[in-house]
Amino acid sequence: MTSHSPRHTDADPYDVIIAGCGPTGATLAAELRLHGVRVLVLEKETEPVSFVRIVGLHIRSLELMAMRGLLDRMREHGRRRPAGGFFAAIAKPAPAGLDTAHAYLLGIPQPVVVGLLEEHAIQQGAQVRRGRAVAAFAQDSHGVTVELADGQQLRARYLVGCDGGRSTVRKRLGVGFPGEPSRAETLMGEMEVGVSQEEATAKAAEIHETDSTFSLRPFGGGVYRVVVPVVHHATAVPDVAVGPDALHAGGNERAGRPPTLDDFKQQLRAVAGTDFGVHSPRWMSRFGDATRLAERYRVGRVLLAGDAAHIHPPAGGQGLNLGVQDAFNLGWKLAAQIRGRAPDTLLDTYQTERRPVAEAVLDNTRAQRELTSTEPGPQAVRRLLTELMDIDEVNRRLIEKITAIDIRYDFGAGPDLLGRRLRDLDLAQGRLYDLLHRGRGLLLDRTAGLSVDGWSDRVDHLTDPTAPLDVPCVLMRPDGYVAWIGDEQQDLDDHLARWFGEPVS
Repeated sequence: MTSHSPRHTDADPYDVIIAGCGPTGATLAAELRLHGVRVLVLEKETEPVSFVRIVGLHIRSLELMAMRGLLDRMREHGRRRPAGGFFAAIAKPAPAGLDTAHAYLLGIPQPVVVGLLEEHAIQQGAQVRRGRAVAAFAQDSHGVTVELADGQQLRARYLVGCDGGRSTVRKRLGVGFPGEPSRAETLMGEMEVGVSQEEATAKAAEIHETDSTFSLRPFGGGVYRVVVPVVHHATAVPDVAVGPDALHAGGNERAGRPPTLDDFKQQLRAVAGTDFGVHSPRWMSRFGDATRLAERYRVGRVLLAGDAAHIHPPAGGQGLNLGVQDAFNLGWKLAAQIRGRAPDTLLDTYQTERRPVAEAVLDNTRAQRELTSTEPGPQAVRRLLTELMDIDEVNRRLIEKITAIDIRYDFGAGPDLLGRRLRDLDLAQGRLYDLLHRGRGLLLDRTAGLSVDGWSDRVDHLTDPTAPLDVPCVLMRPDGYVAWIGDEQQDLDDHLARWFGEPVS
């Protein structure tokens, strides 16, 4: 494609084109639409995913859903589970008093998550086109020209690749994706068994004592989730993109070959000595444990989010959550850039904030992968960590890490709350998260002496002297993180300008 693309004009129909309508792409589209950005989502698959894989929404994702009024809809289709036993599948309960109103995991079918998020984006005004794959693009100083697989060309001011671990956008952008290739494979699926629940449970518990990667858990109606490591496989395993966007695009199947029921039976017999009489599968997948991180999240007017920016083993169930949280971080910043309200460096903070978070997730999944090894050394470390997790602070730290409520962005010197997310508070005007549905900033003012004049088109002002805070006032970003703490107007004005641009007179 030529790099001499036409200049963007008001007649151009889109501000942002998003490649991929998995959880990350759909969430980003909805976030952009909250700010009036014209969005087109292109999804190469003609139909939504059909297999009923259960995924888990962790605490921070549940909080973000509550901030946009989506949590009740999610909970209608999900099942609450205890917020414990996540790290390397070490069975420890969650510590008491986690700093959240949502101290649980929500297990929910993946098609439901994708469907609800896509429906929300469309309700907000996003356009979604299925069966349309991005083949190439070229950017210039005014925008991006996107070429589809059928040769059609579309124009937008920005392009965001949310197209999974094998991202076409990332590859065409020339961004490196360094890391470690897959060393092992795991089969995962949901199917019925031909033995009693008592027999299945007892045998699964026996195997799990020496191989924590093995799992056979009932899901009701005679259906079990089966997770079994592949033995006697080749040393070199092709990279497999693990995560919600990759699954949505079919990227979880090795070399294009999905596992068969016979594959499951063979591996179950090799690991457990029995195939449990498995039959009638709902879905079957093959996962690798590749770990990779994009060198850059942005090149000019093209950005990456979700699995297009990072892949890792599914340990701890963090993939979907990480991508959705990328979208919440990027959405309001990209919208501000498009509307001409962004400070010069605002869009750059997407990478500086989110890439270190992904690095930390990759590290903890690497650690968990080692702890699931059946070798004597890793097993000894696992036993030691299991003992250490009886210490409340250790267990709490690991739970907060997996559920992403430990994140603290570097906003400079200040109280510990600065740069952290604020839990859902009970205020005189109602629940805090209910007041964030519009995706705007919020000044929570306990002094009744401050003002957001000049920014009232972007920031709400809530006066509540009884707010349960141990600081006078906080300024919250649209993604729920505390951007300022204090009680002086000039200091507040400086931070309003830092995050929300210049005031309107």
